[in-house]
Amino acid sequence: MPVLKVVVAGDGGVGKTSLIRRYCTGKFQESRIMTIGVDFQIQVVDLGDRTVKLSIWDIAGQERFGSFRASFYRGARAVALVYDVTDPISLRNLPLWQAEIAKVAPQARFVVVGNKIDLERKVPREKVEAWVREIGLPYLETSALTGEGVQAFFTTLARLAAA
Repeated sequence: MPVLKVVVAGDGGVGKTSLIRRYCTGKFQESRIMTIGVDFQIQVVDLGDRTVKLSIWDIAGQERFGSFRASFYRGARAVALVYDVTDPISLRNLPLWQAEIAKVAPQARFVVVGNKIDLERKVPREKVEAWVREIGLPYLETSALTGEGVQAFFTTLARLAAA
């Protein structure tokens, strides 16, 4: 069974760790402890025509970890750029994340993920959809709290990695 490296990236506090935990355990566990550097999870995914093993890399979003993040991106097949729909700055920073990752993993395929859709939105969905159409990336929305969209998100990430 092939092992495919995927990266979940974005600003600190957007819910990356909570999304991964929801996907891997089926439960919401509010994470008040920030990720230091990187965390890993392994998950077997059935894509219908084949089964793959995802090596999910949860990358710390805080700026102070920026100097050594690049080494974590190497070999990534797919990358989720996650932002918080209640935080416009987290969306504005996604092109910076994409550029940082593409330098080290030029073969990586990207998906944009809007998280925390269970909360009051401050980023209009139409604005994001127009932007992702312009740059040609898939877009999904999720709630780690309710689980909405989480399975579809990781299936999409696995399909991108397996392509």
